[in-house]
Amino acid sequence: MTTGRYITLEGTEGCGKSTHAARLAEALSAVLTRETGGTAIGQRIRTILHDTSVTDLAPRAEALLAAADRAQHLTEIVAPALAAGRHVVSDRSVYSTLAYQGYGRELPLDELRSINEWAMGGLWPELVLLLDVDTAVLERRMRGRQLDRFEQEGDEFHQRVRDGFRTMAAGEPERWVIIDAGQSLEVVSAAIRAAVRDRIGL
Repeated sequence: MTTGRYITLEGTEGCGKSTHAARLAEALSAVLTRETGGTAIGQRIRTILHDTSVTDLAPRAEALLAAADRAQHLTEIVAPALAAGRHVVSDRSVYSTLAYQGYGRELPLDELRSINEWAMGGLWPELVLLLDVDTAVLERRMRGRQLDRFEQEGDEFHQRVRDGFRTMAAGEPERWVIIDAGQSLEVVSAAIRAAVRDRIGL
């Protein structure tokens, strides 16, 4: 039985994940989805996680909500699509939890990996495209936007998140590709397509 390929785009706020995930999914005729909020249940979880009026959410509770979203997402969307032979392109995945709640909130990475391994039933993305952008570029892109709960975090938090993504990419070079996302839309899109062709032949 032919199975689809599971690709995720990762990166900090404002790096262009949503735009490029949509472009890649269209190019591959893939299922386009996201974490958090890729399902109806997940959308309700996302509302809590991103709501700026939520000011007292414990980091462990935040991590568990993200894992709950992921369990529903993989069960409802990702696994059935892959089993049907469809490719899946996701705007964020488990690696965002490791970056944001692990490196950003400084929760234990081994515990987060264990919780999410169980939540996902072991279904990790096959290819991770990290859209990496210099902090100064991100600040310009975010200027004037209405920021959500994560986007409102301070510079130190976002630097830890970016460093976390880069550390994970360096630790698993066979799974990750770093894309310089500070370039033009078309240049970044072409680099993403080249990486997907080179790594998994699509």
